[in-house]
Amino acid sequence: MECFRQTVTASQSIPLPLLFLIFGSTFIGICVLSFLILFIVAPIPRPPTKNEKSFKYIGPDGSISIAQPLPCWLDTHATIKSAAQKKGDFSSNGLGIEEAEVFMSLVVPAYNEEDRLGIMLTEAVEYLEQEYGASRPRTSENGSVKSRMNGHGGASNGHALHGSTKLNQGWEVLIVSDGSTDKTIETALNFAKDLGTKSSALIRVISLQNNRGKGGAVTHGLRHVRGRYAVFADADGASRFTDLGNLVKACEQVADSEGRGVAVGSRAHLVGSDEVVKRSFLRNFLMHSFHLFLRLLTPPATAAIRDTQCGFKLFSRPSLPYIIPYMHSEGWIFDVEMLMLAESAGIPVTEVPVGWKEVKGSKLNVLWDSLGMAWSLAILRAAWTFGVYRRS
Repeated sequence: MECFRQTVTASQSIPLPLLFLIFGSTFIGICVLSFLILFIVAPIPRPPTKNEKSFKYIGPDGSISIAQPLPCWLDTHATIKSAAQKKGDFSSNGLGIEEAEVFMSLVVPAYNEEDRLGIMLTEAVEYLEQEYGASRPRTSENGSVKSRMNGHGGASNGHALHGSTKLNQGWEVLIVSDGSTDKTIETALNFAKDLGTKSSALIRVISLQNNRGKGGAVTHGLRHVRGRYAVFADADGASRFTDLGNLVKACEQVADSEGRGVAVGSRAHLVGSDEVVKRSFLRNFLMHSFHLFLRLLTPPATAAIRDTQCGFKLFSRPSLPYIIPYMHSEGWIFDVEMLMLAESAGIPVTEVPVGWKEVKGSKLNVLWDSLGMAWSLAILRAAWTFGVYRRS
């Protein structure tokens, strides 16, 4: 107590301007130090290597092809955008997105998934071929362009119909092996070979040299999609893939005049179901705690999404240049960054209920990964808020 009195007495003898200067300098020093620490801990993804920008497929004779260069819309986008900015044009993020070559691109991130990948691919390819194969006409059930039209030939959401004259058939699957050490790549190629038709060439297998994380694998795949729509789905097959048509229809309905839209598969309607109730108390407690933390730290539109972590999300092609070039998170929290980037760019996002089932073999450590996601979310939000991450 005596020490405190002496400190107060000494401070009273310090001129007021000098006192303000001391406090101001201390505050600025703390801010600078905090920014430097944030700059150090905020993750910066490594660029992809040359080998990671290639793929293999099964040729017509049933043999595995040599590595082929992956088409990359992002490289074209970056080149054209850089040229425009050199001329003083900073107006558009959407410059340079190439025209789609197929209707639907599916990206499957896979890390040591030799046991579960084949089941998921069987369901996915059957649906893709049935609904978007070259011989299959589009219908309202699989996300037809007609489903967006009202009785007067206009768009049902009041926006101009974007891309109605573009292709509405064709598909591809990009399987991104995220540094797998098992037979994930062999499983993917064998699956393609067993198709025994021209569809086998539509499955492209990409190998990342080192494990990046689910977010890194998804982002890498989305850089190379050729589809008018791009969806990513988990390799475990937990989400019901036949709900893809609902995602397409929902995305078409909310798309803006530029054709930008995101449809988020959601399991929120399953809260209270046996799938969720039978989980452990710890897992449900951590789930609800994370959702509360997420609502506190994310901007309004993202916070309003009831299920940000479902591994089943669809993007229209025009929305990709506003999201993919600016991704930083490569871990479990990457979904939230995608939604935050969509929100900041004014891209409409809609949440769509999807079927889902619990699948054994998850690589998620409930306790430690939940804590890691909370930490990553805090760093992510701070990095974007304080300018460590920027769009320009």
